[in-house]
Amino acid sequence: MSNRPCILIAGAAGQVGRELRRSLADAGEIICHDCDTVDLAEPDQVRAMVRSAAPQIILNAAAYTAVDRAESEPEAAIAVNSTAPRVLAEEARRCNALFVHYSTDYVFDGSKQGPWIETDKPNPLNVYGASKLAGEEAIQQVGGRYLIFRTSWVYGPHGRNYLLTMLRLARERDELRIVDDQFGAPTSSIELADATRTIVDDVLAGKFGPTENWAGLYHMTCSGSTSWCGFASAIFARADSLLHAKVPAVRPISSSGYITRAKRPLNSVLSNDKLYARFGAQLAPWEAALDVVISRLAEEAPEERQVAEL
Repeated sequence: MSNRPCILIAGAAGQVGRELRRSLADAGEIICHDCDTVDLAEPDQVRAMVRSAAPQIILNAAAYTAVDRAESEPEAAIAVNSTAPRVLAEEARRCNALFVHYSTDYVFDGSKQGPWIETDKPNPLNVYGASKLAGEEAIQQVGGRYLIFRTSWVYGPHGRNYLLTMLRLARERDELRIVDDQFGAPTSSIELADATRTIVDDVLAGKFGPTENWAGLYHMTCSGSTSWCGFASAIFARADSLLHAKVPAVRPISSSGYITRAKRPLNSVLSNDKLYARFGAQLAPWEAALDVVISRLAEEAPEERQVAEL
């Protein structure tokens, strides 16, 4: 009988899920599910997914992430971002599995001057943030062997994200007007997955002692911060080979000049001090992480990159 743990990844086709599959490929038997195989809005399907796999580790990389659309679809956001995590937490506790879940900086209202810490009071400005906060609270109420990682501005070489959107728009337009008064830490799916792998390995090895020593909520982002405008400019400065030297002019604007259905926080910067103090984990500076993602994209075949941008 194999001693390799069974690892269940929900949202395995998404940008974080794909990198978790890569990073944990040799860590155990990987069972992948996404929206094509399980409807996370249906609690019975979520329970059946876990009970069929009987995993030792559950990684929930699935989420309803359409921030603006959530304003008109609150029930859908709550079902995937709150109810499904609660069911996963209950099933994880039932089978004593380690449960890892990802949350968001959007649980905060952006009013703080410095980086947000885990004990700061959440006050989401939009339905998406409220649904993710409800998911956090549900998991904490269930308890057990869980880790909640709040992260921010997630992007990567695959999926739907800001980086790939900017690269597409840059090929289509000569000028882009981008918000320059919202600040956060761009965090690559590669960094998230690799940090998760390290922490999961150490937790399972008993490095941090009993559950009460390590279970809980932690912030996990790349270090440093920038604005959306600064992030776009950094992308274009590194992406000559992807853009064929066509770099658009970037015009900074305020949030008031770019109206969206859902309100965004002005300050989304999260402190990672608790993560480092407990696990010794430290993600790369956001600029260095961006270099890695751009290099990954440049190495891919053109047809693979085209699929990634869809």
